[in-house]
Amino acid sequence: MTPTRTGAEGPTRALIMGAGGRDFHNFNMVFRDNPDYQVVGFTATQIPGISGRRYPASLAGKLYPDGIPIFPEEEMESLITGKNVDYVYFSYSDVSHLEVMHQASRALATGASFALLGPDQTMLTARTPVIAVCAVRTGAGKSPASQWIVRWLQERGHRVSVLRHPMPYGDLARQAVQRFASFTDLDDAGVTVEEREEYEPYIRMGVPIWAGVDYASILARAEEEAGVILWDGGNNDFPFLRPDLHLVIVDPHRPGHELAYHPGEVNFRMADAYLLTKVGSAPPQQIEQVRQNIQALRPAAPIVMADLDITVQRPELIKGQQVAIVGDGPTLTHGGMAFGAGTIAAKNHNAAAILDPRPYLTGSLANTFESFPHLDREIPAMGYDPSQVRELEEVLKRMPVDVVIDATPVDLSRLINIDKPVVNVDYQLRDLEGTLVSILLQFESEYLASP
Repeated sequence: MTPTRTGAEGPTRALIMGAGGRDFHNFNMVFRDNPDYQVVGFTATQIPGISGRRYPASLAGKLYPDGIPIFPEEEMESLITGKNVDYVYFSYSDVSHLEVMHQASRALATGASFALLGPDQTMLTARTPVIAVCAVRTGAGKSPASQWIVRWLQERGHRVSVLRHPMPYGDLARQAVQRFASFTDLDDAGVTVEEREEYEPYIRMGVPIWAGVDYASILARAEEEAGVILWDGGNNDFPFLRPDLHLVIVDPHRPGHELAYHPGEVNFRMADAYLLTKVGSAPPQQIEQVRQNIQALRPAAPIVMADLDITVQRPELIKGQQVAIVGDGPTLTHGGMAFGAGTIAAKNHNAAAILDPRPYLTGSLANTFESFPHLDREIPAMGYDPSQVRELEEVLKRMPVDVVIDATPVDLSRLINIDKPVVNVDYQLRDLEGTLVSILLQFESEYLASP
């Protein structure tokens, strides 16, 4: 029997579906201090430990003196009926189009309407020129591309600030505006492993990185010290800032995903230029498929052919050894990749074997492998809270391997005690044809004053 609901006079009652990032930004941009809406709650998924908290009153505005509760996504139907929800707003990223419509069907079958908020409603307008680097999927090579562009801007003498897509997994009120310029800043903030993976490379480059919850305030602060802002997008979300140059990464290892995932396809359709990464390791027919998809949509848009060069510290330790591999968490989990740079490094340097970690897993790491059955030999660096970091340490101690390959962007040896030799793996973007330089020179001539 289809449930029935009775409407009432007054503001539209809204439920926001999220994962601790885009959902909060959408609330701040559209619903905060807006008397036409009453947000009855957020739902949370993807990231452990978000549900059960509250969006704090200090961020929620005058209409929500007690803040706003955050519920598990599994409770959506009961929330719709119990709180007389009129609209469910879908507000997270890196999900298939099929999954979005499953969630829509849940809302519609329970009686509510289902909606998505677009760029015009949710993008902030900066006074400072903005380059946005986004992607069609998690793990496409967005971070190496962003870091390459920042280095290029630095070498040209431009003052750069990086704004990162949010990862507010702790005290939301304390994380309203965050600026990281040193490893001490990271330690003082108690950031997660996932945050360190994104922030540490910029700190090593001497570039401040901003993140948090209230992006209007973050942008205002960042503009005070930068001549150009780079938006380093998260997952496959579209930017929180209106870009003057929108670069979108497409992964030829996953051809067709640019047309099958939300909101990656939004980026794919909005892009000013495209970066095809990993072309050195992707099959030629898959590269061509992606090129054809781009040209069918935007035949005049420039396409950057790029590769990710893998660098290995102490590669001699890998040859002939049994290894464990720790890889980038989001890339391996909801990014859908079964392997990353660590596996390529192990094969390139003739490891004897990559040990299957599953017999040695416990706790949340074991749950992660159950939740993402495509995972194989690489262990995702799941460090959303200290207990998960300890679990990773224990798993690596139990595994009877000769070497641990650390293929995360963070230096794990700073965070855990690994009682085996560690080989660090990194990857850098390489612009194969000089197209990215040409695009940036054009942007510089149009938007940036001479340093």
